[in-house]
Amino acid sequence: MVSLATAEERGTSKIHTAGVIIIGDEVLNGKVWVHLNHEASKVDILLKIIDTNSAFFARWCFSLGISLKRIEVISDDGSEIMEASKRMSESYDLVVTSGGIGPTHDDVTYPSIAKAFGLELKFHEETFTRMKKLSKPHYSQPNFSWETPSPMLTARLRMVHLPIDKTRDEKSQLLYVSDDLWVPIVIVNGNVHILPGIPRLFEKLLDCLKPILLPRLTDRDGKGMHMVLFSTPLAESAVATYLTELATRLKPRGIKVGSYPRWGKKKNTVTLVGKDREYMESLVAEVEKCVQGRRVNVEGEDDSDEGEDSAS
Repeated sequence: MVSLATAEERGTSKIHTAGVIIIGDEVLNGKVWVHLNHEASKVDILLKIIDTNSAFFARWCFSLGISLKRIEVISDDGSEIMEASKRMSESYDLVVTSGGIGPTHDDVTYPSIAKAFGLELKFHEETFTRMKKLSKPHYSQPNFSWETPSPMLTARLRMVHLPIDKTRDEKSQLLYVSDDLWVPIVIVNGNVHILPGIPRLFEKLLDCLKPILLPRLTDRDGKGMHMVLFSTPLAESAVATYLTELATRLKPRGIKVGSYPRWGKKKNTVTLVGKDREYMESLVAEVEKCVQGRRVNVEGEDDSDEGEDSAS
């Protein structure tokens, strides 16, 4: 169902659901070969590119009680970014993108999202001022000048041409959440939050965004979701009937039941996840009895040794 909400409504409504778009060919490739030339030798080094931002965002949502509904990994392709950002903006209360806002040719997130929502890219003077103040030229560019036209300056200026809706208050579209970072969180269509893909920056910006979003959460204290873990020696097939009945019973309360095999271990894991901690605690004795297991704080804490696979 297509939402007819305005950007203003999306930017102020309660946040129940979220989606994240991880943008980058390097993530989809999984690895990058770099050929190093050295006077004495030529060495091929395999660099592994690992997406940590989606996992961090999942934990971030969990801590705030936001239901993360979708994680998508897409390439540095304008049409894919346009399609994903529009679709997810209509589907979820909070959308975050990661990556594609750097100075090179394949950083196309800003122009793609601008095109998706019918916006123009605007040179943003305040962001440029912050960039000049808070960023330093790379050591390989000792002669770089902010005042002298150069290919390096042109590349940097790509990062301060931002998708801005001229019909809306600019302050609601740009958030400078940390005094020591020049890069803003750009918000398009009220709920699409554009962040850099560098994990350190992605994580810091999200942590700084948290207090701004708290008033819009259903749980304003930001206590988030709770998880109760159980360790069971029974195979999943042995507890399937009970867990199906339990999941049906708990669904109206917004509590999810999970079952996770642990290959190569004697114990499997059962989980309860939800916001009603008190009610979940009241179920502990029942679940322990029905899965013939016990509650644990950390998965695997009661592993005694390697054993036959208990998964099936």
